[in-house]
Amino acid sequence: MKKAAVLGVTGSIGKSSLDVLRQGYFEPVLFSAHTNHTDLLELKKEFPAVLLALSGNASSLSGIAYNGRQGLMDAISDCKADIIINGITGAAGLEPSIAALKTGARLALANKESIVMAGPLILTSGKDKIIPVDSEHSAIFFLINAHGRENIKEIILTASGGPFRNYTHEKLAKVKPEHALDHPTYSMGPKISVDSATLANKGLEVIEAARLFDLPPEQIRVIIHPQSIIHSMVLLKDGNIYCQMSKPDMRQPIHNALHWPEIIPTTIPALNEALDFQGLSLNFELPDLVRFPMLSLAYQALREGPLHPVAYNAANESAVEAFLSEAISFLEIPRIVEYVLNKGPWSKNHVSDLSTILEADKISRNLAFEFIGRLK
Repeated sequence: MKKAAVLGVTGSIGKSSLDVLRQGYFEPVLFSAHTNHTDLLELKKEFPAVLLALSGNASSLSGIAYNGRQGLMDAISDCKADIIINGITGAAGLEPSIAALKTGARLALANKESIVMAGPLILTSGKDKIIPVDSEHSAIFFLINAHGRENIKEIILTASGGPFRNYTHEKLAKVKPEHALDHPTYSMGPKISVDSATLANKGLEVIEAARLFDLPPEQIRVIIHPQSIIHSMVLLKDGNIYCQMSKPDMRQPIHNALHWPEIIPTTIPALNEALDFQGLSLNFELPDLVRFPMLSLAYQALREGPLHPVAYNAANESAVEAFLSEAISFLEIPRIVEYVLNKGPWSKNHVSDLSTILEADKISRNLAFEFIGRLK
C-alpha cells in the first residue's frame, strides 16, 4: 500500500482528499494544517499512525510532532510519502511543493500558486512528478495524455463565471464579502471563492496551464460554463474538440491524481448516476473582460515576463485579504493588481532561483499595501 501525505488537510481540498483516502487504497502518513490544531488532533483519532504538522505555530503542542514553517519542511522530508497532496492555499504552498519534489514523491498539486510563481524553476526538475489536481488542469492533463501533446492546437479552460457573472458594474460596486463567498457550484475556502468571483482564479489557471503544458497564451482560451460539468476541453489540429465531463466534485480529480496512470473504481457518484441526461443543459458564453479585468491582467502578466505572475498573485492575495476585511471594495481588487503589475521593477529575464521569486513576492505585497492605504 502506497503512503500518502495531505498538506492543508483541514481546508476544502484537504477534506475532499480525506474522503478519497478513506476508500482504503493508501496509507496516510502525514497531515498538515496552518493553525487549525483542533481539527488536526481530531484526525489523529481516526488515523492514529499519521504524523501531524502545524505550520502556523512554532510552539510545541501535545500530539503534534512538527511545528512552525521549518517543522512542516522537516515533516515532508521525514514522512517518506509516495505521493503528497498539496492543498495549501496561496503563496504559502510554494516552498512545501519544492520540499515535496525534493523527496522524490509524486506531487498531487492543487496549489496553483506553486506553478504561477515558480513554474520555470519547479518544472525544470520536477515536471514528471507533478499531477495537477485543479479540475481544469486535471481534465487537460488526461486529455493530452489521451490524444497526444503533438496533436493539441489549443486548450479551452472552462469557468463557472462565479456568483456575479450577470451583475452590472453598478451592482458589482455594492458586493460584500458574504456575497462573494457564496459560490454557485463549489464549496471552497474564502480566498478561492473571491478569486472565482473576480475571475482571478481563472487568470491564475491560465498562467498555470501555460507553464504546465508548455503553451503560449494564444493557445489558451477561457469560456464561461455555469454548470461546471465540462471541466475543460482540447482542440486538436484536425478541428475536433474533446472534453472531460463529471460532477463538480473535487474528489474526482484528487482520486485521478492519486491513482494515475491506473483507472481505479471509486464510490464517488458518476455523472450518469447523479443527473438525468435527458434534462441536462450545458451553456457557454464568453468572459466579459471589462467587468472582470482580472482575467486580462493575468494574460498581461503571462506575456510580460517570469516575475509578473509573481506580482499578479501577490497583489491579488493582498487585495483579497483587504476585501475580506472590508478595507476595500470588490471593484478595487483589479485596480490594486494593475497598479502592482505596472509599478514594480520586474525583470523580464529568466529566473532560476527561489530567493528572487520570494523577493518579488515581498515587493509586490508592499506595493499593494501602499496602494490599499491610499484607498482607505
